[in-house]
Amino acid sequence: MQELERSDSRPHPQTRRSEGILERLGHEVVNTAKDGLDLLNFIGAVVSAMGRVAVRPRSFRFTSTVAQLDRVGFRAVPIILLITFLVGSIIAQQSIFHFRRFGADIFVVDMVGVLVLRELGVLIVSIMIAGRSGSAYTAELGSMRMREEVDALKVMGLDPIEVLVVPRILALIIGLPLLTFLGSMAALIGGGLVAWFYGGITPNVFIDRLKQAIDLTQFEVGMYKAPFMAAAIGLVACLEGLKVGGSAESLGQHTTASVVKAIFLVIVMDGLFAVFFASIKM
Repeated sequence: MQELERSDSRPHPQTRRSEGILERLGHEVVNTAKDGLDLLNFIGAVVSAMGRVAVRPRSFRFTSTVAQLDRVGFRAVPIILLITFLVGSIIAQQSIFHFRRFGADIFVVDMVGVLVLRELGVLIVSIMIAGRSGSAYTAELGSMRMREEVDALKVMGLDPIEVLVVPRILALIIGLPLLTFLGSMAALIGGGLVAWFYGGITPNVFIDRLKQAIDLTQFEVGMYKAPFMAAAIGLVACLEGLKVGGSAESLGQHTTASVVKAIFLVIVMDGLFAVFFASIKM
C-alpha cells in the first residue's frame, strides 16, 4: 500500500510534457498571429508611402531604385540562368527516362513547357531571390537599425519606409518578372538540349511541338505571378530587417526568419494562384 501511495504521489512526466507541448503550440499560434498583424500593418504603411510618392513625384528616389534594381536584377542574371538551365535539363532527363517506357518521348516537350512556363520557372526564381536578395535586404536594414541610422532618418524628418523600403520593393517588382522570363528561357534551352542529346528530339522538332502543345496562356500565368511574389519577398524581408534589435544574434535570427517566411509565403501564393487559375480555366 505504501508503494502504491508513493507511486500515486509521484509527478507524471507525461502530463507535464503534454502541457509543455500545448504551451509551445499556443506560443507559436500567438506569434504567428502577431507576425500576420505586423505584416498587414506594414503593407498599409508601404502602400501609404507609395501613395505619397505618387502624389509628390519629386520625392521618388529614382537613383536608389535603379541601384537596387542593378543589385537584385542584373547581378542575379548569371546564377538565375545557371540554376534554371540545370532545372530544365533535369526535368527533361527524368521525363525522357519515364516516357520512353511507353514510346511517348515527344511528350517530354509538353512536360518541360508546362512545368517551366507555368509553375517552376517563376517558383525557382522567386525562391532564389528570396534567399539571395531577401536576406540581403534584411541584413542591410537590420544593420542600419543596429547603428541607429533608421532613427536618424526619423529625426531628420524623413520617412524610413519611403526612403529605404519603397525603392527596394519597386526594384523587386520590376526585376523579378524580367528574371522569370530569362530563367524560363534558360530552362527551355536546357530541356531542349537534353531532349536532343539524350532523347534524340532535334531542336526543330522540339520547337514545333512546343508551339503545338503550349499556348501563350501558359507563359502569361507564370508572368502574372511574378510581381505578387516579388512584393511578398520585399515586404517580408524589409519588415524583418526593421524588427532587428541591437545585437548580432537578433540580426542573424531575423535574417533566417526572413528567408524562411519569404519562401513559405511564395510557395503558398503559388498554390493559391494554381487554384485561382484553375477555377477560371486559364
